Amino acid sequence: LRFDEQVRVVVFKSQVKGVFCAGADLKERAKMDDAEVGEFVRRLRNLMDEIAALPVPTIAAIDGYALGGGLELALACDLRVAASSAKMGLIETTRGLLPGAGGTQRLPRCVGIGLAKELIFTGRQIDGEQAASMGLVNHSVPQNSEGDAAYQRALTLAKEILPQAPFAVKMGKLAINKGIEVDIASGMAIEGMCYAQNIPTRDRQEGMAAFREKRPPRFTGK
Repeated sequence: LRFDEQVRVVVFKSQVKGVFCAGADLKERAKMDDAEVGEFVRRLRNLMDEIAALPVPTIAAIDGYALGGGLELALACDLRVAASSAKMGLIETTRGLLPGAGGTQRLPRCVGIGLAKELIFTGRQIDGEQAASMGLVNHSVPQNSEGDAAYQRALTLAKEILPQAPFAVKMGKLAINKGIEVDIASGMAIEGMCYAQNIPTRDRQEGMAAFREKRPPRFTGK
């Protein structure tokens, strides 16, 4: 996906009705020794980092349970859409654990430190509407009879992104992701570097031409 230039947006959904991702298999985990657990979690953390580093926008469609590592997967995405009935939480402390695949870092950046600490310390599960009210998900939608309301809303959101200039969207994502980690002056410099890369693109010229000619732009990603 990282190197496929035809890919504009990636949507993560589950094939299992009622479950987005239930997290690690604790029965499997119980058979591991300490070293094996450490390696398992390290690889899982690396996987989440790879998802977060995808250059195109990513959307998690949460139509059911997103618990532990399942919510960490959703947090590694750029955008999240949840059914109002979905249940999500970093429940690791209820199992004698703590989030180990990015949850302690991505949740505070998403909802703020105070809320993140409350959710992690308590292991509380919240529904889609509660998640939307605290900014954990971008949209909460009523579940439908097919059980894929979040996926359908995620597709609608993806279709809003698709017509936009692909390289500009990628640079926007990069500027946000890198800029949020530094002070604002450094962030401005990062934005400037990303903008400079976009200036010579054909898509920028096409966007200007389309505006002058009062027609929809035809972006090619070049």
